[in-house]
Amino acid sequence: MHARLSLALGLATIILPAQAMAAEERAFDVPRASLSTSLPLLSRQGGVSISVSDPALWRTRMRPVRGRMSVDEAIRQMLDGTGVRAVRVSATSWRIEKQVAPRSVRRPPPPAVPAAAPPPEAPPYEFIVTATKADLPYSSFAGVVTRMDGDDLAFGGERGTESILSRMATVSSTHLGSGRNKLFIRGIADSSFTGPTQATVGQYFGDIRLSYNAPDPDLRLYDIDSVEVLEGPQGTLYGAGSLGGIIRVVPRAPDAREASVQAIAGLTATQHGEPGGDIGSIANVPIGDSGSALRLVGYMITDGGYIDNSLLGQNDVNRVTVRGGRGTLRLVPAADWTVDIGGVYQSTTADDAQYADKDAPPLTRNSLVEQNARGRYGMGTLVVTRDWDNLRLQSSNAYIDHRLYERFDATPAGGDPRVLDQFNDTRMWASETRLSRPYSDGWGWVVGASIVDNETQQRREFGGIQMRSALTGVTNRVTEYTGYGELTAELLPDVIATAGLRYSHARLGGSGEDVALALALAASGKAITAHRNESDLLPSFAILARPLSNLTLYARYQEGFRPGGLAVDGNFVRRYRNDRVHTWEGGIRLGERGRTPFDANISVSHTRWFNIQADFIDGNGFPTTANIGDGRITSISGSLAVRVTPTLSFDLGAVYNHSRVDDLAPQIALVADFAPGRLGRIPNVASHAVRGAITYAAPVGDDKEIRINGWANYIGPSRLGIGPVLGEGQGDYVDTGLAMRLGNGRRGLSVTLTNLLDLKGNRFALGTPFVEGSPGYLTPLRPRTLRVAVDIAY
Repeated sequence: MHARLSLALGLATIILPAQAMAAEERAFDVPRASLSTSLPLLSRQGGVSISVSDPALWRTRMRPVRGRMSVDEAIRQMLDGTGVRAVRVSATSWRIEKQVAPRSVRRPPPPAVPAAAPPPEAPPYEFIVTATKADLPYSSFAGVVTRMDGDDLAFGGERGTESILSRMATVSSTHLGSGRNKLFIRGIADSSFTGPTQATVGQYFGDIRLSYNAPDPDLRLYDIDSVEVLEGPQGTLYGAGSLGGIIRVVPRAPDAREASVQAIAGLTATQHGEPGGDIGSIANVPIGDSGSALRLVGYMITDGGYIDNSLLGQNDVNRVTVRGGRGTLRLVPAADWTVDIGGVYQSTTADDAQYADKDAPPLTRNSLVEQNARGRYGMGTLVVTRDWDNLRLQSSNAYIDHRLYERFDATPAGGDPRVLDQFNDTRMWASETRLSRPYSDGWGWVVGASIVDNETQQRREFGGIQMRSALTGVTNRVTEYTGYGELTAELLPDVIATAGLRYSHARLGGSGEDVALALALAASGKAITAHRNESDLLPSFAILARPLSNLTLYARYQEGFRPGGLAVDGNFVRRYRNDRVHTWEGGIRLGERGRTPFDANISVSHTRWFNIQADFIDGNGFPTTANIGDGRITSISGSLAVRVTPTLSFDLGAVYNHSRVDDLAPQIALVADFAPGRLGRIPNVASHAVRGAITYAAPVGDDKEIRINGWANYIGPSRLGIGPVLGEGQGDYVDTGLAMRLGNGRRGLSVTLTNLLDLKGNRFALGTPFVEGSPGYLTPLRPRTLRVAVDIAY
């Protein structure tokens, strides 16, 4: 250990002089906690190495550190008033030790001098909203953003996107299965199926877009620094497909200072089901003495099944296995330059579907076929960055290959087994280059340009288990060119304005796949291929004011859009148009995180949604996509955090959504045949949801800490989709969990129990849309599950 530390200190001393290191400002977000918890966070965020001379100091309570500052200042704030001091060892290394009181020595009284000015008060809690692309402090951001620490998300077991859903009332999802779901924010939801429509939520891994019109790949959140969720349209900065907001996952970067290895392993036992387990490993390897490093992550997770298929005599059929990993090589070719070369891969295999029959015993269905699914997601990335003179130049480039296979039961009543197989293949090139001035001294800005080239092919096959024939499919191609800019400036003391503009030009094309020859000849190509251009101008503006020290008011206007495309309608292919949202939002924030015993916020937004793209069932009983009309969505959301003691805190969040399609397209109304009172409710989003959590963290023994987190989420009622076939009710259930960990930053033992009440619920009312005369379906929660895990770091 001592040899490894000495080598890291020597390399750091060569790379950076002490004066530059002390003066460099970085973004810190370290909560109030024991030294064993706070120190690894501050060390990682500051890019420095900090050792502890006495193990008894690990349980000492540290002060929170929030904001942009030098490493010296961050360490000073963390240790202020704790009886602990930091001694600089080298340019990038400190040693934490106990302060020694000076011995009492009789000396003559010193001459009278003026009293020294008191040290400056620590800045209020605030994290840096990096998703604004200009590193805007949260206190200056006019909108709703939620930042979740990566360690918190992984606490209790790696659950991927489910970890985000359980912590936010405003984010919802379909529940077809891992790697097959669509995400929604603030009631902006379109449909239940994996079709040609672009997602309403933009998902990003770092600064790379994960997908364009494919479902959530559900990447597992190992070795993640943070997740930021921006609510409301983000068209100015993120372009098409961000109608409801964005979810940005920030992975931990390679560390050139010190080699490290971490391993996590767990076993799970599911009531009424099969056992499972998970294993993950993380390695960081410095390379040479130039500041380069390699970071690798690998994992495998298996979730035991819990659905029985009585008709086939099979139990626990829906086992899911996830295998994946990623790697990032960081090179430092010159001063101020970094080059990150990375790759991500994940495969998801579901042995069978996770739904049950409504009229069957709990956790049971009767199906003549196994409805398996496979997902493969691969991404290669190249990110080049330069920082100089308070400016940042960044070019992010990626190639994505995303493939999804799904099988649905399509057996007619009393007939032989029939299946519908659906294949979605997506390939995307994405490139964005931007120049930004991170917000400081009352102003900041960003300008950039991007190109996205996306092609998605959807093919379908229908027939028996052994022999199937191709149905009409569709290929959609989109090439999008954009330029954007946004400026944030303090107009008056405590009054900050933000304005931005984005211009997008999209070239759209598409064609039918496996179209019957007779139909192709009759259509003369008109219904089989299509090409057109679309241009959109997306403005945004916001104003924020702080009339009191603990009170923030803001108002915001933003737009978003999705381009059109081609969809399958029976044996034909037809067009659907682009849709667009205009959102007005206002909000209030009370308190300052870390400085007041509570903080709260509430926001109200109203959205006009034009030419809504959504899915419904066509005359042949198959899903199709069309513009269903115009709608309105009003959303009210709020959150409250209370710190009762330094070791105990509570969090509460809630959302209310009211939606209506008030101008239904005539052709959709004819097909849907709405019943009175059901005209126009936006599908898949609960009318209301509430979540609450309690966290307790306290030192135990000399260098350990016990942490306990419990949560309960209520998801209100919603509807599956549009029309009587998809008008089934869902939601109205409670999800609970409890997680505990005993250990320190180097090793720990965890115990997690989810679905404490072992409730069934109905998360999603879609099993298969292709079985006629079915009494309906429900997707239950995973039954009560116990996980025991250990984690070790070197």
